[in-house]
Amino acid sequence: MKRQNQSSVVEFILLGFSDFPELQEEIFGVFLVIYLVTLMGNAIIIGAILLDQTLHIPMYLFLQNLSVVEVSFSATIMPEMLVVLSSERTTISFAGCFAQMYFIILFGGTESFLLGAMAYYRFAAICCPLTYPMIMNKREFVKLFMFSWVSGIMVATLQTTWVFSFPFCGPNEINHLFCETPPVQELVCADTFLFEIYAFTGTILIVLVPFLLILLSYLRILFAILKMPSTTGRQKAFSTCASHVASVTLLYGTASVNYLQPKSSYSPATKKLISLAYALLTPLLNPLIYSLQNH
Repeated sequence: MKRQNQSSVVEFILLGFSDFPELQEEIFGVFLVIYLVTLMGNAIIIGAILLDQTLHIPMYLFLQNLSVVEVSFSATIMPEMLVVLSSERTTISFAGCFAQMYFIILFGGTESFLLGAMAYYRFAAICCPLTYPMIMNKREFVKLFMFSWVSGIMVATLQTTWVFSFPFCGPNEINHLFCETPPVQELVCADTFLFEIYAFTGTILIVLVPFLLILLSYLRILFAILKMPSTTGRQKAFSTCASHVASVTLLYGTASVNYLQPKSSYSPATKKLISLAYALLTPLLNPLIYSLQNH
């Protein structure tokens, strides 16, 4: 009897930007351009590194995997969002919402761990130049690569399965742009206290712990750079780290605000804008800032 009501919701309604119907066409156009540029920019990086054997070193392999994650993350969110903006159909099936949430967490978590691994690479390259070839070889790259993806899969499987094990008795309107955990969780008609503790703890482990490790790495890097006798060497080292710092700030900053905030901290419209910051801007800007930094 406890699970009887779970079948009462077979689909969800994504409200999206329904508060601004007059802007739907303009928003659709902007999002479509952003999506196409994102796909093209990341595809160029993936293809260039794949075809050039001289780029098969950890620095570029990390960049290639980051681009794969960005393309996958965008493909999980953007097509459904564009359909909602371009038609009257604003519904997403129960299974479709489950799948979208799963892959958002999978690719978001994997990106978080990848950025942490890339900070370790920067630290090894700048602070341990003599032992760098032993610290960061292809074997170590594979270990960090596997850890990032396996961790993302584990977190996505546990969190998504837990959310959708709760009963959804109605209403079924998600006041958001896509099936992200916080707005879907608000529709659960059961006590979610234990899940909220898990989600908060998980967010700290996935977002804040890698972020703090990255900050620690960059503090060590900063001290190492300041000790360099050459002004040119210091400038080159700062340039090497600049792109990574930009990506880290954009991803971890917006994700932390969205997932660690109290429920009533921001209005739904503000939450949508925060989500767009890492759903659209991070996949769009990463190819640009990394390409500029590596040339």
